[in-house]
Amino acid sequence: MSGPLFVNGNREFIFQPPQGDLRQLDDYGGKNERLLKSGQLGMCNDPYCTTCPTVYKVKGRQKQSRTSDDEKVSYLGQHFSFVTNMRHGDAKGWAKRMCSFLHPYIPGVMNPHAKVIQHWNKFFVISCLFALFLDPLFFFSISVQQDNKCIVVDWPLAATIAVLRSMTDFIYFLHVLLQFRLAYVAPESRVGGSGDLVDEPKRIARNYLFGYFIIDFFVVLPLPQIIVLLISPGSTGDSSANYANNLLRAAILVQCIPRLHRFLPLLAGSSPTFIFESAWSNFIIYLPTIVWASHFFGSCWYLFGVQRVKQCFRDACHSSNIKHCTEFIDCGHRNDYWKFTSDQAWESLWESWKNSTNATACFGDGDFDFGIYKTAVNLTTHKSVVTRYVYSLFWGFQQMSTLAGNQVPSYFEWEVLFIMAVIGTGLFLFALLIGNMQNAVQGIGRRKSEMSLRRRDVEQWMSNRRLPEELRRQVRASERFNWATTRGVNEEMLMENLPEDLQREIRRHLFKFVKKVRIFQLLDEPIIDVICERLKTKTYIKDSKILCRGGLVDKMVFIIRGKLESIEEDGNVVPLSEGDVCGEELLTWCLEHSSVIKDGTRIRIPGHGLLSNRVVRCLTHVEAFVLQAADLKEVTSLFARFLRSPRVQGAIRYESPYPRGLAARRIKVAWRYRKKRISRGDSSSPPHN
Repeated sequence: MSGPLFVNGNREFIFQPPQGDLRQLDDYGGKNERLLKSGQLGMCNDPYCTTCPTVYKVKGRQKQSRTSDDEKVSYLGQHFSFVTNMRHGDAKGWAKRMCSFLHPYIPGVMNPHAKVIQHWNKFFVISCLFALFLDPLFFFSISVQQDNKCIVVDWPLAATIAVLRSMTDFIYFLHVLLQFRLAYVAPESRVGGSGDLVDEPKRIARNYLFGYFIIDFFVVLPLPQIIVLLISPGSTGDSSANYANNLLRAAILVQCIPRLHRFLPLLAGSSPTFIFESAWSNFIIYLPTIVWASHFFGSCWYLFGVQRVKQCFRDACHSSNIKHCTEFIDCGHRNDYWKFTSDQAWESLWESWKNSTNATACFGDGDFDFGIYKTAVNLTTHKSVVTRYVYSLFWGFQQMSTLAGNQVPSYFEWEVLFIMAVIGTGLFLFALLIGNMQNAVQGIGRRKSEMSLRRRDVEQWMSNRRLPEELRRQVRASERFNWATTRGVNEEMLMENLPEDLQREIRRHLFKFVKKVRIFQLLDEPIIDVICERLKTKTYIKDSKILCRGGLVDKMVFIIRGKLESIEEDGNVVPLSEGDVCGEELLTWCLEHSSVIKDGTRIRIPGHGLLSNRVVRCLTHVEAFVLQAADLKEVTSLFARFLRSPRVQGAIRYESPYPRGLAARRIKVAWRYRKKRISRGDSSSPPHN
């Protein structure tokens, strides 16, 4: 058997699997199906995202794993079909097959929360920062030759900066293309909730075209490269060179503003693809801003200094008798003097210009008022680019920090406006710095201010109630220790905002000492969790009495920090410290004064409260957790059947100190009564003869 494997005269590969089976997807009928088809690029990798449902993550992984093998088979089938059709001369539909062959390599609609997009945004922001710092470096390609009394352009430096700027423009161009494939949150969907992602390509393109496309298109234009590489080389005359320099400065300035407008939201966090979320975000944002402002104004100061030197040359030319001297002010590229030396008449005029005293006075103490650019005059003559840039950067930092307070401009209008711009920018950055420092100080001192307000309210309350000085002293000590313990943090409110399971884990960690109570050691975790939910923080100052002899025992106290002493009825003193419990007899009393009915619930038997037979006094300031009697009664009613088990009852009778003390007192009373009866019997019996 020979010949091509075609049937019915159609040149199709018969072993190619059916396309319907290859493209069969999961029967998920929800929204954003295009994001699910994009695999990893359509998945949401933000764990704190409130826009993307969980199904985007789960379904995306399922679809990727399910279709990976099918895509491999489809790729091999299409590749073999493409080669076979080319061998047999089937040119019809070749472009269509070629597009289908390249289709798997074209990314689909991407999720703005995908990890790849987050990494790209970081790279994009870094490239924008690099471009912002790179643009003013074009100014340093212009310098002054003091010997030849002319302005020259450093062509190798300008070409290097232009190449680097072209690379950043290419990265920005890729970012523009990315916006046509990046899903966005519909603004109208934010009204009722967190928003819905739009993944339709047409709607994405329409939203971007009517949004930031014009700004991005203007930013990505290579205006500085065009001016430096195309316009400046042909502008060798005085007026044309000045026009080219002004055009370069304007192009850099007008492109910096929209570039800042586009990438600052990514840096500051107002974008859904926020990239910096750490505590150092303010430092990361404001430090480059201050450095860039100093860099920009220092570079502009250098360029304006070059232009003021050119203006001085122009005035010197007008005051001299040298013909065509304006042609010598701009030399073009470095060492490009062939137009002056090719003719003897021009060479004679050029020598006269180089030896002109009026032009030489521009570098000394002449009549020309340079104003704030007097220092820049000699700086422009340095051959080292590093020296010119570093000193200009220093000048920018100095003016940002002093708000140009040490500068006195001349009467030149643009010089005055430049100083006004420096002062305004410095004030703005200084206000930002003060605002952030104020927020930091307020964050640190907010607790102290709250403590001061609380102390003032307490003092006013004690004054209105006319409390004696001793009580006032104790109230002040209690408030001071309570604030030192909690640091002004309301733990109950803080815990309420956490998930229930996390609350349980935190309580189990904080209340490990609960199981030090002998009866609580026999309880299960659910009962311990219920008990921990009802524990409240409490502080006691020195010499406070937690329990008094003859008073009601209305709480169990779990000691966290501090020292106490328990004075028994017979005078024995028992020390208590961290991890100990007082009021343990309340649990036994609650269990004894209740009964279980047939359905397993517990009812309370009416009776008097438990009276304390001891005194518990604080030797130091004490921090503790308190379980009130009402909460303990509620726990015993909720878990009545378990607490009535023989194991718990045995612990109550034999392990708890309260029943043992009660039994000891009863035995003691019975023994005294028996001795009394025996003594009475002995005294009433007649004597034996």
